Amino acid sequence: MNYADNDIIDNEAIHNFEFFVDGHRSFIDYKTRDNRIYLIHTEVPEELEGRGIAGVMVEKVLTYIEQRDMKLVPLCAYVKAFLKRHPEWNRLLA
Repeated sequence: MNYADNDIIDNEAIHNFEFFVDGHRSFIDYKTRDNRIYLIHTEVPEELEGRGIAGVMVEKVLTYIEQRDMKLVPLCAYVKAFLKRHPEWNRLLA
């Protein structure tokens, strides 16, 4: 299944990027400081595991960061692993 049409939602009140699929909420915790965004933790519910949701979500968040000219500080293990597999995104690193 393709989730390209699903939007990432910046829920600033709770510092989460949210991604909804089939009524389930996946998210990435973040903090911002001095035009840097720290991606802290990625979570996908069990119901959605194994469907590539985390990768799609991370890519959408990286696009969001780039569009706002922010710099990335990856603290999340999943985001770090994603960057190893997709080094073209290293251009965002602080």
